[in-house]
Amino acid sequence: MPEIAEIARAVYHLRKHIVGKTLSKVTAVDDGNIFGKVGTSGPEVQKALTGKKVMEAGRQGKYFWLIMSSPPHPVFHFGMTGWFHIRGDKAGHYRRNGSDVEEEAEWPPKYWKLILETAEGSKAEAAYTDSRRFGRIRLVDCAGKDIRNTTPLKENGPDPVLDKDILTAEWLEAKMRKKHVPIKALLLDQANISGIGNWVGDEVLYNAKLHPEQYSDTFSTEQIQQLHKSIYYVCSTAIDALADSSKFPDDWLFQHRWGKGKKDAPTTLPNGVKITHLTVGGRTSAVVPSVQKKTGAVAGDFKKSEKVSDAEGDVEEKPKKKAKTSGAGGRKSTAKKTEDVVGSKQEGDSAEEAKEQLAGKKGVNKGIKVTPKKRKAVVVTDEETGEDNETNPKLKSKSKKVKSEEVDGATTGRRKSGRNQKLET
Repeated sequence: MPEIAEIARAVYHLRKHIVGKTLSKVTAVDDGNIFGKVGTSGPEVQKALTGKKVMEAGRQGKYFWLIMSSPPHPVFHFGMTGWFHIRGDKAGHYRRNGSDVEEEAEWPPKYWKLILETAEGSKAEAAYTDSRRFGRIRLVDCAGKDIRNTTPLKENGPDPVLDKDILTAEWLEAKMRKKHVPIKALLLDQANISGIGNWVGDEVLYNAKLHPEQYSDTFSTEQIQQLHKSIYYVCSTAIDALADSSKFPDDWLFQHRWGKGKKDAPTTLPNGVKITHLTVGGRTSAVVPSVQKKTGAVAGDFKKSEKVSDAEGDVEEKPKKKAKTSGAGGRKSTAKKTEDVVGSKQEGDSAEEAKEQLAGKKGVNKGIKVTPKKRKAVVVTDEETGEDNETNPKLKSKSKKVKSEEVDGATTGRRKSGRNQKLET
């Protein structure tokens, strides 16, 4: 998926070829995913942009936009496979997985959804493509200067490079302390920080020496300060290189992370350190365990096992003890009885006090008063004489009826049995 650096590359080339020119022709496919899911259509976008001048191009995280001479303005998201191709400019593409993406032989390129053509000066053409159709193109009706304060941009977190004054180390620490999620998942959530996707998130955590599964609220202030530095360093370096991986530092994880599941692909860094892959936040994460140590609780700890940190910062797994059972019915241990019989401990009571309350220091049931259930009151009446067993206790009749009577305000009755099924009239 195109991330913060790839978006910067697309915006750079749109500024180079499209900004400052009038769109003489706009052609859009009426795609229900690309346009329809964000409340517009291909024909609407085509009509809104044709004949207008492109004043500027901007970006925030994974979103970018064109400011037109008058509203509405188009806002773009590439989704998984979206891209803007510039006709005749191969440099407009970015390196994916370390290799160049070749220019399409035909024009318009395959899977195109929107084509922009200019008239002034040298004619320029730009085509938005998306093979998987997870990308989105919408129209935003607001003043150009207010576009970042409008949906969907206002719902996204600060951009690590554009919003340095907001995304400070103190801001990041406060955000992490408020959440209890794996740190990789926090970084991928665009509502927290804009622009960090899978490979950028892995690069940031590798640079900061943090494990992606560790919970966000378990890091020290020093670790968070390093994470803040790593976020800015990785994002700004990738943007400066316009997502050209050949210009990324040699020691970056990016250069060696793509080997999962591929035959003869590298599974180690050049220095021999092993790369492993985990699923965190629903995404495959590349991790270097010897560098990214677990220094606190990690995802799944409180469900499957307890974690105990050792002196070196690694985390050992200590299985939880199973509740003891006894008797044919498999009753739970005394600890569970404390909770079931005594109601565990009241607020403010200690565990020891609860045990003493249960055991009475001598027996588990000592001091626990059990109130027996009251028997149901049943009145039997002889149908022939009209007498009942209240007035004549010796009443014995083959033909009887049972009358319910209230006891302590509750109506009681009697179940039929084989012996007295005929008692009911």
